[in-house]
Amino acid sequence: MSLVFGAVAGVALDAVFGEPRGWHPLVAFGRLAERLERRFNSAGRGWRSHGVTAWCLAVLPLTLLAALLAQLPGLGWAVEVLALYAALGLKSLGEHALPVAQALRLGDLPLARAWVGYLVSRHTSELDAAGVARAGTESVLENGSDAVFAALFWFLVAGAPGVVLYRLSNTLDAMWGYRNARFERFGWAAAKIDDALNYLPARLVALSYALLGRTALALRCWQRQAPEWDSPNAGPVMAAGAGALGVRLGGAAIYHGREEWRPPLGEGAEPRARDIERALNLVYGGVALWLALLLVLEVLLA
Repeated sequence: MSLVFGAVAGVALDAVFGEPRGWHPLVAFGRLAERLERRFNSAGRGWRSHGVTAWCLAVLPLTLLAALLAQLPGLGWAVEVLALYAALGLKSLGEHALPVAQALRLGDLPLARAWVGYLVSRHTSELDAAGVARAGTESVLENGSDAVFAALFWFLVAGAPGVVLYRLSNTLDAMWGYRNARFERFGWAAAKIDDALNYLPARLVALSYALLGRTALALRCWQRQAPEWDSPNAGPVMAAGAGALGVRLGGAAIYHGREEWRPPLGEGAEPRARDIERALNLVYGGVALWLALLLVLEVLLA
């Protein structure tokens, strides 16, 4: 089975079943990462070299295992598809984002705040309706890139080992990639490796969002606003996504009890409930676009 048809199969499995229920391989990996962090970053005293060692111990053996299993005669294709399925979060993204939009539509702001708190790391208990819609829209745009498109990209580049390498690296960035006293040195490698792995996918995602929305505005926002963001990958994705939707994102947000000002993204009105759904449609449309283009190329090159 080609990687293109494997990608279609992996996306189809995710669409039907969503995330594995009861047990997810990333949960077990998270426990491993916690043990490694306690071993190599005791009391937050780990250096960059300790972070590199811990990253290698966490990621490389499992990536090698995925590569070996993918070569099994008769079973390798199943390993490829299941690796992508386990790494994708497309259905899960909708399952977490749509309740936010539904609660806003019903005027239940406390419920909307609670639901959006599952999507973002910022403080949500005092957000107004526009703030909840902004947080939800931003999360869909950014997580669409991280949890969906980048996994697809690395699967198409390198199959099961590629998607395993990416997903584990992205998970370690989420756990270790903080700029605080505990992780600033130890988590440096995890953050930088994740930035490198997301560099090309993020720009393809930004282009996809632009093509599926208000293209000229999205490209202009990408060019002008993305460089203002600290993240080299979230900036293009979210600026292009906000422009494609014609809404204003960014601004003030409270993280860990401290208000942070983030540069503006996009142009237009304050986001509303429907903009969360429109952001999801950008992600769904982008996945359909990628798969359609890949299938056409597969047929033409066959």
